[in-house]
Amino acid sequence: MSDPPRLGISANAAQFTLLVVVNALVGAMIGMERSILPAIAEQDFRLSAKTAVLSFIIVFGISKALTNYIAGRLSDRVGRKVILVVGWAIAAPVPFMLMFAPSWGWILAANVLLGASQGLTWSTTVIMKIDLAGPARRGLAMGLNEFAGYLAVAGSAITTAAIAARWNLRPEPFYLGVGYVVVGGLLSLVFVRETHGHAKVEGGASIEPTLSAGEVFRKTTLGDRDLSSVTQAGLVNNLNDGMAWGLFPLWFAASGMSVDRIGALAAIYPAVWGLAQLGTGALSDRLGRKWMIVGGMWMQAGAIALVVSSISFWAFAVGQALLGLGTALVYPTLLAALGDVAHPSWRASAVGVYRLWRDLGYAIGALLAGLVADFVGAPAAIWLVAGITAVSGIVVAVRMRETLRRQPR
Repeated sequence: MSDPPRLGISANAAQFTLLVVVNALVGAMIGMERSILPAIAEQDFRLSAKTAVLSFIIVFGISKALTNYIAGRLSDRVGRKVILVVGWAIAAPVPFMLMFAPSWGWILAANVLLGASQGLTWSTTVIMKIDLAGPARRGLAMGLNEFAGYLAVAGSAITTAAIAARWNLRPEPFYLGVGYVVVGGLLSLVFVRETHGHAKVEGGASIEPTLSAGEVFRKTTLGDRDLSSVTQAGLVNNLNDGMAWGLFPLWFAASGMSVDRIGALAAIYPAVWGLAQLGTGALSDRLGRKWMIVGGMWMQAGAIALVVSSISFWAFAVGQALLGLGTALVYPTLLAALGDVAHPSWRASAVGVYRLWRDLGYAIGALLAGLVADFVGAPAAIWLVAGITAVSGIVVAVRMRETLRRQPR
């Protein structure tokens, strides 16, 4: 009879490192369109209304949110690895659709598939790292996961912008996506191992879900004050990210920035976000979760206000860096707090519910920002999102309790 799986990052170093690499490739898939798709909308397809330009983020966010939920629940039922592999299979057509799309509808369809792929792949890499790490270094595990994903978003964004500036907006920048899918898919299929057994070891009993899907949904959304505080903060975090993804490149262009400078600015935010998470995730294991989340939300609000108040490249760069740092304080800490509270028997399902609401923030942020920008102007839309982000921090400060070292229930 084989020994039970061991918990801990060191005890599972090879698999944990492999999953970090896989998640970097997952993040790179988003990054390849992050700096150039708004320009493609305006230049190739002659879209002028901001709501139309941002429509690709809306469909991406909805698709990713729904598949996050599915991935979480199925991971509890059938295991993690199969969901990861299916996610890469869904991503396979995306680069080709972006390269050769004859109409904006094809771009939207590609982003539906990209969102579905991200929901399955990123969710399972999160769940698998939580499984492997165990309770002692959960913040560090999430920091490493998000570090890899968002540093890759930044690297891919700046690389595709440079390729577009040197050659064309299409098809050359999306050749990278073909490589991401091939390498990520093969690593997941051949080398990644199932981690469901690690969750069973931590749970200390049957890993069959002890709560129904409806019960997990209610607790994570509204019923549990800590889980619901985490969920609303995640939604607002991605609401402001959806706005930044869609409106900031247009705001920078309106301020006279060139394509390569827009690419650099678009990369600063996820680069700082990704790098800083190496420290912030581990720091939350020492200092606690609550006040890092509160401080991060308020820093994001201030950064967004700085960007909308500025007209120069360097002021924009400082604002993007602060936005990345604020997000780094929040992103891995929210996932670690969720892992603190949710029992291993239904934790993957809770991750799915959290990521459902969190990534609906992309769609809500893009739709809200687009509508307000069309009717009142882009500055008003950006100021509104800054205000919403500040209020979210207040909600966490008032409602959430510290979760570090709490026994999952």
